[in-house]
Amino acid sequence: MMKNTDGLKKGIYFISGIDTDAGKSYATGYLARCLNENGVKTITQKFIQTGNTGRSEDIELHRKIMGTGLTEEDREGLTMPEIFSYPASPLLASAIDRREIDFGKIGRCTDILAERYDIVLVEGAGGLMVPLTETMLTIDYIKESGYPLIFVTSGKLGSVNHTLLSFEAIRNRNIEVAAVMYNLFPDIKDTTIRDDTRNYIKKYLDRHFPQALFIEVPVLHP
Repeated sequence: MMKNTDGLKKGIYFISGIDTDAGKSYATGYLARCLNENGVKTITQKFIQTGNTGRSEDIELHRKIMGTGLTEEDREGLTMPEIFSYPASPLLASAIDRREIDFGKIGRCTDILAERYDIVLVEGAGGLMVPLTETMLTIDYIKESGYPLIFVTSGKLGSVNHTLLSFEAIRNRNIEVAAVMYNLFPDIKDTTIRDDTRNYIKKYLDRHFPQALFIEVPVLHP
């Protein structure tokens, strides 16, 4: 069972990360599982899914990690309100499908989930600067929604650079950082870079985001 979940208050959180391969879906499912185990009724939502038709592979992964199977909210479509067929940014995927993103629908679904659950974890698509429309980035959606951010990073070579660039953008927009999740995937023998990256990011958080929780995500084999 994961420690330090007591710092997360009831409400809606947006989960983003350094890039597409940061392990957001694993981290989201893991956090939801731990919160539920700690008695906090939690559901996840993939606000925009690309590369699928009629289903969300990320929601399916969440449920597998959570050990719940698909929920009634999944069957209602509340947890996957917008799905586009092409595996690309929401901007490009929506253009290919010739259908605009319905942000009103997304917001209504999120609000319904928040009425039914203590915590809603809204997983984004890719990193903070992924374009949703010609004039809106993911980070803009987070700022406008007012959701606290849970940011996923890892110990991969190069992740320090991506993480600090993201933190700069977050600070410039005065977005609240509720937690940083440090993904230990992949499982490697030489942990020199991973350990150094962990220590550097923790010290950076102490200086710039002292209120943020630091949560390690173990290597999962769902």
